[in-house]
Amino acid sequence: MTDSLEDILVRNDMQTLAFYNCENLFDVYDDQRTNDNDYTSNSVKKWTYQRYENKLRKLSFAISNIGRLETGKHPALVGLAEIENAKVIKDLISQPNLEGCNYNYIHYNSLDERGIDVAFIYDRTVFKVTHSETFSIDLVNDQGHLGFTRDILLVSGLLDGEKIHLIINHWSSRREGEKETEYKRMASSHKVSEIIQFLRTGDVDAKIVVMGDFNDEPFSDSIRALVETNQLHNPMETIRSFSRGSTIHNRKWNLFDQIILSFNFFKSSENQFEFFKANIFDDDFLKTYRGHYKGSPFRTYAGKKYTGGYSDHFPVYAIFKK
Repeated sequence: MTDSLEDILVRNDMQTLAFYNCENLFDVYDDQRTNDNDYTSNSVKKWTYQRYENKLRKLSFAISNIGRLETGKHPALVGLAEIENAKVIKDLISQPNLEGCNYNYIHYNSLDERGIDVAFIYDRTVFKVTHSETFSIDLVNDQGHLGFTRDILLVSGLLDGEKIHLIINHWSSRREGEKETEYKRMASSHKVSEIIQFLRTGDVDAKIVVMGDFNDEPFSDSIRALVETNQLHNPMETIRSFSRGSTIHNRKWNLFDQIILSFNFFKSSENQFEFFKANIFDDDFLKTYRGHYKGSPFRTYAGKKYTGGYSDHFPVYAIFKK
């Protein structure tokens, strides 16, 4: 990260939208309703208040700097994943690094088996929420068994007076195998398409941003179906490369974290937001700086070993300009 960020001119004609998978942002308290046993002080991971505070400090520093190089300020809107509850969001936005950001939040509890949800924080001086709701996904496998995953969060509001809709996602992981779990991500893709069609029924020219950790690549069937069915643009397609992504597994980069938008963000019109650029926020301070995994996201845990980093994902962001 450049040393001269404080000298960058604040661009009032620009706003940054970001998404960040926070890698298990859990508090230190045992919740009997969820499977959070790894994140208590007497667990194998030894999740203590000091470690929790360190993670909050690091995440808040990262968030405060997303898009700052281009805009001179913090992001206006941030989608979050792997959030345990409302308390951890309150603790996050109360950090000194986010003082002056005027962040408020939206969070709903979901039926996810690990007890993690998506959430949304926003600078209330530039964004006014007009509506929010969640949508659950029915995950029925070949044997007819019902599974649960994170809900999809829809937030509608006015960004500097202009109405936009944000759909925040954290689709099912590939833990049991990419092909074996593909039906889960396809179900989420179809649900997002339903939400978009619903929004366009009320407003044919609705401006829509779809963001999240999709656990699929820009070229995966679930993402392609979403983009093609709804005539969306995925700027992350050209960002992904052999040597760069938002997360890494078995020495292979993945771009699971993406921001996708409706084409009307490319229409040139006075005093309305247009798409300017998208990128991965992978500044050096977010990377492991030595050893076998040098250059990969500086994560909080490697298995059960505490490493004290930020997250196992880099944030992604898009900048819009009037």
